[in-house]
Amino acid sequence: MLSGISSSWLGNLGQLMGVLAVFFAVLAITWLVTRWIAGYQQGQIHGQNLRVVETLRLTTNNYIQIIEVGDVYLVLAVSKDRVEKIAELDKETFHPDHIVNRKMDTGLDFHEILDRVKQHLPKK
Repeated sequence: MLSGISSSWLGNLGQLMGVLAVFFAVLAITWLVTRWIAGYQQGQIHGQNLRVVETLRLTTNNYIQIIEVGDVYLVLAVSKDRVEKIAELDKETFHPDHIVNRKMDTGLDFHEILDRVKQHLPKK
């Protein structure tokens, strides 16, 4: 009777190890394929003449984008159904480094901002 219990326990343990091995194999294959696809897409994007400098999300499906096209920057309104040109900026007048490296510096730390927000909340 004891040998029957131990053999079924070993069988269950063997099945568990097999399922775990298959799971980790599928996980590894998924990771490798994802890396390969990302590298392939990066190679496809690298050769293009267009570059998105900045995107501002207005609503769920509406964006304003600044696109670099050669020596010109285009400001576009992008929605689900349409793309419209808002403005055209020259390279001499527009400096994308100011946008990319822009940081918000309020001079306050998080606790000071949180205290100010708490002051405006209704009291219970």
